[in-house]
Amino acid sequence: MHVENASYRDNPFDLDNHAAYEAWKAQKLNDYPREAGDLVVTIDDPCNLSEAEREDILRCCAKSNMVIYKSNTGINPDKLIPATLGAQLGLRNLDRNMGADDDGITALQLVDKQWRERYIPYTNRPIHWHTDGYYNGLDQQINSLLLHCVQASAEGGENALLDHEIAYIRLRDRNPDHIRSLMAPDVMTIPANIDHGCMVRPARSGPVFSNYGNCCLHMRYTARTHNIEWKSDPATRAAVEALETLLASDDPYIFRLTLQPGWGLISNNVLHNRSGFNDDAGQSRLLYRLRYFERVTISRA
Repeated sequence: MHVENASYRDNPFDLDNHAAYEAWKAQKLNDYPREAGDLVVTIDDPCNLSEAEREDILRCCAKSNMVIYKSNTGINPDKLIPATLGAQLGLRNLDRNMGADDDGITALQLVDKQWRERYIPYTNRPIHWHTDGYYNGLDQQINSLLLHCVQASAEGGENALLDHEIAYIRLRDRNPDHIRSLMAPDVMTIPANIDHGCMVRPARSGPVFSNYGNCCLHMRYTARTHNIEWKSDPATRAAVEALETLLASDDPYIFRLTLQPGWGLISNNVLHNRSGFNDDAGQSRLLYRLRYFERVTISRA
């Protein structure tokens, strides 16, 4: 269960509070999912969840910060499907980012000769490990993400998923100084986005790991080396290398699966990547992406 539901008086993410951390870690790892199939919840109508379906989704997300749903909507392209599903989980405040449509929902698909082709999510190239919105300002962090599959690609398009709290545990247990470095307020800078001499977004610095309310852990990260500047000191380099090593490993808590029509991912913005893919004339990949400023919680909507 998530720390926001645990009865700890102290902050488990305080590096000086070893007892609180160990108690939280023990609860976190107890009965943690062992394979991707353990994350799956089958639902009938995403627009009208039963109470049992909703509780199953929330329970899985509370434990692992993510859940995979399988619904019967198939290739229905109605954007109200993921939007209505999210609202039933308390998710309403969308990040209306540059790539989103007027409704705040982004259609992830191959584009041709549009500005979007500058950005990897709109191509069929692999997407490296990241959390969404890592380039946002610190006052507009993405706390949850919903991906809804309308059509899978003809080949490829597999996602790998890693709970950011598991990443935190792995790094802290290896060397607490890694966490100390990655919590520095200036550890990771995303350079300004300049397009044809115009500033689309200024440079933004911030931590990789942060927590708020002594209960919730947030992560901002990208493995894309050409659009990130790390703080230049040995401790930071060691921490980043340790994280990269973890993400390249066969850690049992790295789950892999390919979303199919009517399936989706709901998460508290966990680490994820995507393999390259190929479409064909009869099957073109289309996913809807919804980024929210609030987290999935177990409180009543």
